Amino acid sequence: MTKPRIYTKTGDKGETGLFSGARVSKADPLVNAYGTVDELNSVLGVARSLHTKTDRLAKMLHEVQIELLALGADLGSGEAKAQRTSEEDVTRHEQRIDELEAELKPLTHFILPGGHPVAAQLHQARTVCRRAERAVIRAREDREVDAVAVRYLNRLSDLLFVMARAANQAYGVEDEVWETSR
Repeated sequence: MTKPRIYTKTGDKGETGLFSGARVSKADPLVNAYGTVDELNSVLGVARSLHTKTDRLAKMLHEVQIELLALGADLGSGEAKAQRTSEEDVTRHEQRIDELEAELKPLTHFILPGGHPVAAQLHQARTVCRRAERAVIRAREDREVDAVAVRYLNRLSDLLFVMARAANQAYGVEDEVWETSR
């Protein structure tokens, strides 16, 4: 029996296949959208690999990574209706945000991304998440994409911001307040 290879050569001409079997350009907005979701998942993998302080944040990051694979699969299906990502996922983000915020000092100023390396990585993940959200919105201009994907990513970026603050708190690092001379 021949071991399957990771390379198929089917994308050598700049096209890729959706799960539906349709072939599209690798520059297609939908491919960009699920590729950016994949990038976000990788950035979260780095954050998770750095994080050793609290099991709760590590567990949340792991769950979000699984959810992002599902979202990428939904987008990669090329179908209008999300099969795996749901309003319950959005609600779960809201619950996670509320749970973490209850333990944080109220936010009264803008803060600079950074602090502990885990928090800094989560801030980077937040910005990649916002880019993924914009990519999904762009893909929706060309084809039907379930609106739950946008809501999921919008809420996830809020969660990642709060997780960054929670990571700083867990590691004993103060969020740095943005001070402007203007």
